[in-house]
Amino acid sequence: MISRITAMVSAVLIAGLLLFSMASPPADTEDGIVRVKSAYSVAETVNRLKKDVADKGIIFFSEIDQSELAAKAGIKLSPSTLLVFGNPPLGIQFLTSNPDSGLDWPVRLLVRQDANGDVWAVYSDFEWIAQRHHIKDRGDAFKMASMVIQSITSVVKK
Repeated sequence: MISRITAMVSAVLIAGLLLFSMASPPADTEDGIVRVKSAYSVAETVNRLKKDVADKGIIFFSEIDQSELAAKAGIKLSPSTLLVFGNPPLGIQFLTSNPDSGLDWPVRLLVRQDANGDVWAVYSDFEWIAQRHHIKDRGDAFKMASMVIQSITSVVKK
């Protein structure tokens, strides 16, 4: 009887750990920021991300070359491009829970090169966004958004 209870408790703990590991962000996170190291240059990373967004049927809104804007202002900035895209049927759900969450939607994905020459795809963790905006009624939608952004960034992951 005790061994059966021990086995059941072990199974529950293992299942919990598996669920936790599946829900964890795919890369280094700090203060709600997920950083995925790219295996490609900034330009190639941007191209691959945009292609995957299009292949998934997600609406691409804009590409902002921040380093170009900096150069026009006479400021040197390492390569940095902001991509803005989204899936309104998914993203708008968050705004119906808290209109202020529109600050974080549509999705913004920053592609930047650091001082060492490494390229990163950087985005806000969706669980962090949910907590920031006190959204508690859209768990499935946030999980779906997390799965989609992880899938998108996987096309450049080193």
